[in-house]
Amino acid sequence: QVQLVESGGGLVQPGGSLRLSCVASGSIFSIGDMSWYRQAPGKERELVALISSRGNTNYADSVKGRFTISRDDAKNTMYLQMNSLKPEDTAVYSCYATVVTRTAVGLLSSLEVWGQGTLVIVSS
Repeated sequence: QVQLVESGGGLVQPGGSLRLSCVASGSIFSIGDMSWYRQAPGKERELVALISSRGNTNYADSVKGRFTISRDDAKNTMYLQMNSLKPEDTAVYSCYATVVTRTAVGLLSSLEVWGQGTLVIVSS
């Protein structure tokens, strides 16, 4: 089994910063693309940022220039540095990754894994 656990959410004033972390644990052979999604109250979930296994990044237009996604494969961890936060950034942020695991009989298996989410509130 593989788990993704997010941390770093909380309450921050407009213009402030937060750094989210997503740690993968379990029987991990390798991790492919990793992403941050968010879902605001009453809205659909949206892709915030993606980082490939090679480090290529992509961002939603609404966060370009303010958010930075990164990863540390040695620690099986992905980060989202969020600066110049706005009230409209308020949402539950969840991480998602494609993970290759080694089964009990030694075979490789690809999984799509979601974290449980961490709440970010931007308010004065």
